[in-house]
Amino acid sequence: MRHKDKNSVLGTSNEGVTEQDIDTVEVEMSIEAKRSCKQLPWYFGAGFLMAWMALFYAIVIPLSNSLPNGLKVAEEIEKPGEFVAERAEILLLEIDRMGPRVAGDVANEVVIYDFLLNEIEKIRSEMVTDLFELEVDVQHVSGSYMRDQLMNVYRGVQNVIVKLSAKNSNSTSYLLLNSHTDTKPGAWGAGDDAFMVVVMLEVLRQMSISEKTFLHPIVFLFNGAEEQSLLAAHGFITQHKWATSCKTVINLEGAGSGGREILFQSGPNHPWLMRHYRNSVKHPFATTLAEEIFQAGLIPSDTDFRIFRDYGPVPGLDMATVKNGFVYHTKFDRWALISQDSLQNSGDNILALTRSISNAEEMYDIEAYSEGHSVFFDFLGLFFIYYYESTGVALNMSFSLGGILVVCVSLWRMSRVSCENVSTLACEFGIFLLLAVFGFLLAFGFPLLMSVLYDAGDRTMTYFSNSWLLIGIFICPSLIGLVLPTTLYLTLRTKEKICHAYRLQIAQHAHCVFLSVICIILTIASFRSTYLCMISLLFYFGSQVINLLSTLHNRGYFWALIISAGQIIPFLYLSYRFYSIISIVIPMTGRNGLSPNPDMLVALLCALGSILSFGFLAPLINAFRRPNCIIGGLVLTMFIFCMITLSHIGFPYRSKTNVMRVDSMQVNRRFYDYDGSLSLEDSGYYLHLLDRHREQPLHQTMNLTNLQRLGDTCGDELMCGIPCYRWCASRNEARWLPRREPVELPYPTVLELINRTVLDNGYQVRYFFRLSGPPNLGLFVKPKLGVKLLKWSFDQKMLDYAGTYKPPLQILITSGKDNSPIDFYFELLKSDDNSDMPVFELGVSGHYASPTARRDNSSLEFLKTLPDFAYSMEWPSSYERHIF
Repeated sequence: MRHKDKNSVLGTSNEGVTEQDIDTVEVEMSIEAKRSCKQLPWYFGAGFLMAWMALFYAIVIPLSNSLPNGLKVAEEIEKPGEFVAERAEILLLEIDRMGPRVAGDVANEVVIYDFLLNEIEKIRSEMVTDLFELEVDVQHVSGSYMRDQLMNVYRGVQNVIVKLSAKNSNSTSYLLLNSHTDTKPGAWGAGDDAFMVVVMLEVLRQMSISEKTFLHPIVFLFNGAEEQSLLAAHGFITQHKWATSCKTVINLEGAGSGGREILFQSGPNHPWLMRHYRNSVKHPFATTLAEEIFQAGLIPSDTDFRIFRDYGPVPGLDMATVKNGFVYHTKFDRWALISQDSLQNSGDNILALTRSISNAEEMYDIEAYSEGHSVFFDFLGLFFIYYYESTGVALNMSFSLGGILVVCVSLWRMSRVSCENVSTLACEFGIFLLLAVFGFLLAFGFPLLMSVLYDAGDRTMTYFSNSWLLIGIFICPSLIGLVLPTTLYLTLRTKEKICHAYRLQIAQHAHCVFLSVICIILTIASFRSTYLCMISLLFYFGSQVINLLSTLHNRGYFWALIISAGQIIPFLYLSYRFYSIISIVIPMTGRNGLSPNPDMLVALLCALGSILSFGFLAPLINAFRRPNCIIGGLVLTMFIFCMITLSHIGFPYRSKTNVMRVDSMQVNRRFYDYDGSLSLEDSGYYLHLLDRHREQPLHQTMNLTNLQRLGDTCGDELMCGIPCYRWCASRNEARWLPRREPVELPYPTVLELINRTVLDNGYQVRYFFRLSGPPNLGLFVKPKLGVKLLKWSFDQKMLDYAGTYKPPLQILITSGKDNSPIDFYFELLKSDDNSDMPVFELGVSGHYASPTARRDNSSLEFLKTLPDFAYSMEWPSSYERHIF
């Protein structure tokens, strides 16, 4: 049987072949096998890894940061119909000079709206009036809705809304473009979101002066209260006269200072939008992976897209600039950081997308095209790919099973050529499969172990200002874990009947099968980002088919050349994808809260990127002699980088560019008892710490004696006795620093009990109140034991879902143009008719978040003691606790 296998390989029959001929062939095959299994010189191994590193820095990094040249106003004549970045840049500078624009403040409610109306009138004066109609509406809207365990109440928030229509259009389906004008307190908001405001203005201008009409009217919504829990978008989509006609939305956000805008949410269930994105956008940047990360809640942000999706419901595309997220929501988010080229990039894309969707036949009846989710991604910013989720399932399954099939064929081929029993090869494959699983676990385990060790040593976020440190502290450990089991096995078990080249190929096959199984499992679990695994399998499958159809499969390590060449595209794409995601995530670790350990998320992303990018490449170091030396080199690199992180280079923060965030309030507190007497009045600083380092770095320059963790002193006090605003869920981890001098408030927040009415034989009681104060107010309601809150002036849904919303109930009130006193009532049911017993506790907070609100001298001196690497979003506030 063994002789027959040899003869079959030689393409001869047994007829006329003597035993001496067979012995000669056997010797020749043995000699050829030994020659083909000879490993390459060890020094080529280091060059092999460095070549991939060079490929990353030569191709991936430049393309990740590639932007088109900004178009000048003087060039517009030569390029009619194109987005003009210079004009948008001039408008951006004007908005930047307005300073912070907080909802309820003059800069947001008057200055920028006068600016918008003026610019819109300029556009109207240039419009082709024979072709288009332009309508402007300024909406002052009030309402409420529930989000994040809060009742969000808004009064008189503003929207500037423009509808551009073609005169020859009779369509009642509108395309909605949205951006917001307001900022966080203290933030200048050039990137978030003045960038998109000026892009929308230039898009409006280009659409209105074009000689080409479009099928569907376009609504441009400049909303005035996004930072305050997405209020203005809610007011528009639930109450405006044009809202019901809006069938698709392009939501434009900013989470950094320019750069490329990423498409990170789509639909849902409208893949036709992806077709328009693919066909129109010039500079694509998008991925399903970002969508699934965002929707899993791993990103500490939200956008108006949620409001349009949930309250319209209006499907669409959610896009945001993400470069340099370190300045997001800080005073450093300024015009000077935003390049004209980045404005051109976003302008080109959004103008082209607007033209495409405003002419889409699907807009007439979008429900007819609701066909499920899609899988989408760009390739190095060069082109865009999308397909239906069902197609993705078919592709994932096909190439997973195809990968397993070519592995089986390859093992059978090895058996035929090497004359080894299939069972021997299968046993060897089983060992390598276990090693692949073990390597996979180590590739995740080593970086995670590093993240735990850094956290235990209080050295988290050491990469925050120098992201290149990730190479040594997370990527090298992952690569070591990935190749260590296979390398040790191949090194320690050298005297094997199976050729070393075959054994290494079997190791590759084991990784393929393991990755195929993972791909199948994730596909069944409906993870659309499984396409990342499929890409690696697709090109490995193709490479193996080429090897099997040629003689390279059996010629020593020549098969590795095809594998390496076949992995160039997966390596470029996967390293590009994870580089972009990690670049977005790193700034977010500075505002992700005190727990969990942010290094774990970064380590997981580095590990996953390393496994997918290098999974079929890293084991090839065993094609070279002394592979242990290459692993030793990785260990040495890791050690050197670890030493660097322990120096000043590893300190996470830098002044102005990579700041530590310490949000704070200067608080005056008053606690009133049931009889109306003042039991306590004090003042202090409420510190909301936003990253894992807590207050430790602040000790360098600040006197934090008597600093208290609120969770240690809170007890049964309502809301721990602080005006926690939107940070209430993490109030136990907040810090309180008492101060001797009372905080001087710009003006008082006043709660008046207007009336108390007893109903239903004394068991039911109604309280009427009037509240006045700054544009941002908070109420916290906690019925006493045995008392039920039946009705109130606000949305009744929160009370109807008592099992979901537990006391204390939180109400946040935001006023825009209308800051008149607000009247409200609570109606409660008691368990008895005793009128002398307390019924409920009511906390009242006032937030003077306007940049023009006066800070007292003590507060200013305290803020000056912040280290130069720290930034505080701060304002004075008041808190009163009443018992009724």
